[in-house]
Amino acid sequence: MKNIIKSVKGTRDFYPNEMAQRMWLLEKLKQASQAFGYQQYEGPCLETIDLYAAKSGEELVKEQAFVFPDRGGDPITLRPELTPTLTRMIASKQNELVFPARWWAFGPFWRYERPQKGRTREFYQWNIDLIGSDSVQADAELISVAATFLKSVGLKSDQVKILVNDRRLMDRKLTEIGINQEAKAEMLRMIDRIDKQPPQVWEQNVAALGFGSEQISKVQQLLENRELWRESDELTRLFDYLELGGLKEYVRYEPKIIRGLDYYTGVVFEAHDVKNEFRAILGGGHYANLVSDVGGQPLPGVGFAMGDVVVMLVLEAFGLLPADLTHRDTVFMTVFSEELLPESIRLAGELRAQGLDVILAEPEKLARQFKYADRLGLRKALVLGPDELTAGKVVVKDLKTFAQTAVDRDALIGELRSY
Repeated sequence: MKNIIKSVKGTRDFYPNEMAQRMWLLEKLKQASQAFGYQQYEGPCLETIDLYAAKSGEELVKEQAFVFPDRGGDPITLRPELTPTLTRMIASKQNELVFPARWWAFGPFWRYERPQKGRTREFYQWNIDLIGSDSVQADAELISVAATFLKSVGLKSDQVKILVNDRRLMDRKLTEIGINQEAKAEMLRMIDRIDKQPPQVWEQNVAALGFGSEQISKVQQLLENRELWRESDELTRLFDYLELGGLKEYVRYEPKIIRGLDYYTGVVFEAHDVKNEFRAILGGGHYANLVSDVGGQPLPGVGFAMGDVVVMLVLEAFGLLPADLTHRDTVFMTVFSEELLPESIRLAGELRAQGLDVILAEPEKLARQFKYADRLGLRKALVLGPDELTAGKVVVKDLKTFAQTAVDRDALIGELRSY
């Protein structure tokens, strides 16, 4: 064992059950996406670093991206996020596409950071965006998609919340406090980090940037005002739309939500467990200029991303992650004897032709075949012995209850699908 080569730090192995859980998650987010009319797309895993330098933020480009030269010496990167790729794709065929465009994707991403609970260097991420609308309705739609997904996996509104804010509102309030335009970006970044530092340390760090004690105190008061959203026409309408859609219970205003990426310009949001034991489950917001930043015509959009790591931890914590999805509906075809192997092969083929999944055993003692099926977690086993063959029947055995029934061959498909 000590000679086995280790996997790369920050990556994961997906054994069959973990892979089945990931595919279950994919199916849930696919259903939530398609319920609102979104189409699936994909982009390359390799991009030029210039694409991210345009708008993703200095920290992501210089510290988190896996950057390396190709054989020609040009710097390229494993994609750390998908929004810049999306906007590049939109800009490339902007005159051919129909807007608003509703797109979603699920694929691998890489960020060079310290692996820890809820964070790996390689991860899978759901990205979903509505491109070509600047309306509050578009913002409400993306938040509704997120709430629909959370609800579909069994998470209740008293377990998770989507926290919402608006950068335009915060920009206006910072101006009223006396923070000039040049200093706002620094303050917004500090607000984004306020819950990641002890209060005294946060205050010291803000003061070190040149902000006065009175300004810091007013910002803190601002961040404690949970009714601040009432001063925003956009947020007022947003909550109205969410209530009309029956999903407002999943959403709450939170003035501390800013989102660290530089390209957000309007509504921003994150989903968290209510006890705040985990990192953000998902996050996103409204952006105005990304398409033009990569060479296209100005086109607004709104979207969010959700990594697979944190949401799986949250689902596991609440007992909502299916424990065993492998071979859930698979039928186990036993082999009564070497002589009857051809008949078992024939029956297995007939069942597969009807859309059923079938594992065909190898000829050995039936007791060993059943033990193998049980270890795989299978429930349905078929026995086709000489008596059944003569009578035109097949024995269906429930490996959990050990009950068995002789079923007419022409009724077998219906019997198996009734499980």
